[in-house]
Amino acid sequence: MTEAARNRPRLLAAKEVPNIPRQGRSRQKRRRLKEAALRLFGERGYENTSVEEIARRAHLAVGGFYQHFKSKRHLLIALMDELVDHLSRLELRPAATGDPRAVIHRLIAAAFERDLRYLGAYRAWEEAVLSDPDLARRHRALHGWTTSRVVAVFTALQRLPGARRGVDVPRLARAMDTFFWSLLAQAVRMSKRELSEAIGAVTDLIYHALFVDGAATGPVQSTQRV
Repeated sequence: MTEAARNRPRLLAAKEVPNIPRQGRSRQKRRRLKEAALRLFGERGYENTSVEEIARRAHLAVGGFYQHFKSKRHLLIALMDELVDHLSRLELRPAATGDPRAVIHRLIAAAFERDLRYLGAYRAWEEAVLSDPDLARRHRALHGWTTSRVVAVFTALQRLPGARRGVDVPRLARAMDTFFWSLLAQAVRMSKRELSEAIGAVTDLIYHALFVDGAATGPVQSTQRV
């Protein structure tokens, strides 16, 4: 297990962790509920999605929903915890060699590729935290963790030849982490081309913030895992 996986925030409290069904049929029903919720959250948001609609989209009775999740809120937290788990397993160590711009683009594209399945969940999460103080607290813990990972990535990138000196990495990381999550929330309504263009624009922004134009390629002087 990587350090990021060990240190990731657990969005589900101990009493909220769903029991994993043993029977294949029950696991399939639970998977259908999660998939239905992801689609509906992406289409309608959190408040405009009901338990009844999730069950109906999953072709289950409402009682079937409550066999797996206590509420719509519980299901949303479970989905977001899955997203965090996937993110914690993503290797974000910059490549040892290569053009810095290409290195940055690969890292961002890989992160968004891992997140895309959960776009609906994050759109609903951003909406839910506005009126739920407990979720807002968990939200802050999540952003603190992701910002720390961005800081580690930017610090490693600064060891590449051509990096600018005197960059306020923590401040830049906080700003970019906020932007990444905002883009993730909007991506559910974006075409693949629009998302690709957005990733390209973010790549250019980070590159110019961290490197002088025409930065040379060369080895990274760190093996830090993030």
